[in-house]
Amino acid sequence: MTRNGQRLLLLIDDEPAQRRLVAALAARRGWRAIFASDGETGVAMLGTQDGMQLDAILLDHWTPDADAAAVIAALRERRPALPILMLTANGSVAQAVAAMRSGATDFLVKPLAPERLLAALEQAVAGTAAGELRPLTEKIPALLAFDEIVGSAPDFRAALAIAAKAARARVPVLIEGESGVGKEVVAEAVHAASPRSKKPMVTVNCGAIPANLVESELFGHEKGAFTGAFDRKIGRFQQAEGGTIFLDEIGEMPLDAQVKLLRTLQTGEVHPLGARHAQEVDVRVIAATNKRLLDEVEAGRFREDLYYRLNVVPVTIPPLRERAGDIPALARHLLARIAKQPGLRPLGITDDALQMLGEYDWPGNVRQLQNALFRAAVLCEGAALTRADFPQIASLGARRHATTQAAMAGGVTLFRADGNMRPLEDIEADVIRLAIGHYRGRMTEVARRLGIGRSTLYRKLGELGIDAA
Repeated sequence: MTRNGQRLLLLIDDEPAQRRLVAALAARRGWRAIFASDGETGVAMLGTQDGMQLDAILLDHWTPDADAAAVIAALRERRPALPILMLTANGSVAQAVAAMRSGATDFLVKPLAPERLLAALEQAVAGTAAGELRPLTEKIPALLAFDEIVGSAPDFRAALAIAAKAARARVPVLIEGESGVGKEVVAEAVHAASPRSKKPMVTVNCGAIPANLVESELFGHEKGAFTGAFDRKIGRFQQAEGGTIFLDEIGEMPLDAQVKLLRTLQTGEVHPLGARHAQEVDVRVIAATNKRLLDEVEAGRFREDLYYRLNVVPVTIPPLRERAGDIPALARHLLARIAKQPGLRPLGITDDALQMLGEYDWPGNVRQLQNALFRAAVLCEGAALTRADFPQIASLGARRHATTQAAMAGGVTLFRADGNMRPLEDIEADVIRLAIGHYRGRMTEVARRLGIGRSTLYRKLGELGIDAA
């Protein structure tokens, strides 16, 4: 870390425009970037004063002077503990395997989404396995039908049943759930089960598009519509004609673009920027968000009328920690898909390893589980994955077990100073206080998250002597 408290990133990339973009994005979280235009220069910089202070390295796969795996190996030899992230433009899994075996920590895929880069950098310096990345593992192909999606937990199957029923209609579907739970997989299953399955499904990550370009991206523009509009552009809605448009991270859409989206949903027409007339489109809309969109409405960040237009069929995907019983079957399923990739092979997994995976709480959900399995499969030399093939998960799990002897996350103490458990009533009171603080006194939300009725919550407040304020 530099003297002024900034973290230092070495970016090895020969594209000036991309270097400027990455530097600007990283600066949002207090990072300062230094640059090398090729791998040889980057390796040499490790011996400079700035190089001695590095917190992470981001390497473009297409660095011109050598293959990425060789550069990574050289970097890793000089800095064994330094996080090294590789940036790839939809690169092949075979290249990813080679780079990872050379010592890469993780991957980011172009086009570079701002939140993915920032999450990757934060995860890298925290020493965890990038649960928020969108790495090469997500490029593993296969559209799954509903009956091929793995999971038997009641809440999960209930959500899939709602989505499957909605697939046959044209109505919008709103999928809510934490990052990594599989919202895009469910959206793809809805499209595949719909009468529109032969038509295109167009995916738009609303959080990855600059605010000033959202309208042009979604609805298109005419030549000369604004400065820099040198050609006519067909918008994503028109590209999805007859099929489905999937608006991921819809909660990140700017308010002015929300107005135009609402009008499109109401009229079935798009109006490209600079066009004289609107154009009819026949498109089914599926939206997804890792936020609770109603909270965004209450905060004034999302239009209420658009929310109700999108929320015709609400589908909430539970986090992986709430369906831990699905992890063994899910892990085996993911391993089977990973094994089909170039450079990899079929692997088993031991019961001991599955038990450890089941005990971990997976903040990055299914995406993080897939990433962990992909890493383990790349580096495994045996016939089956064991607990030893998941060192980061084992380390994090051990830390959690140690801390629960004193407290739960958020400061709920389970044990007294003499080593005995505290009374359940005292623990319950602390949990309720924690929930009230976490949800900023919104008692309906507190009751919902605790799985009790609002009247029951107020009764408990009285019985436990808790001041709701």
